[in-house]
Amino acid sequence: MTQALAAGSILIEEGTLLPDSVLLDSESYSSGWAAVMNRNSTLDNEIKEGGWTFFFMAGEIKSTVFGFNRQKNLGAALRRLIASVKLTKCNSFEITQVVSKSFLSVPYVSITAHSRHLQQGLVFSC
Repeated sequence: MTQALAAGSILIEEGTLLPDSVLLDSESYSSGWAAVMNRNSTLDNEIKEGGWTFFFMAGEIKSTVFGFNRQKNLGAALRRLIASVKLTKCNSFEITQVVSKSFLSVPYVSITAHSRHLQQGLVFSC
């Protein structure tokens, strides 16, 4: 993936059905998941116009990985987030925070996100 993970990044499980009115520009990121490249404020409106709903789950999910290789840590943290999203039976998630710090001179990466679910209709079903 050429774009960096940042607050506002959305990853959608590849193969997720989309309304005909929504054309997403995405780039494969992690096995079976793609990052939405053209994220903008009209995405939710386009989904609603198609009669679909893009649910936002209230509970935060968070993953922290310690290590000296930042890229490797990001990948590991992302894989853990994906596992958490799959447990909630959702097909996407939105990153709300990416933090790189250190604790006792050991660097770590922490990613916080919210599960999201794209589906047709107004009632959540997995």
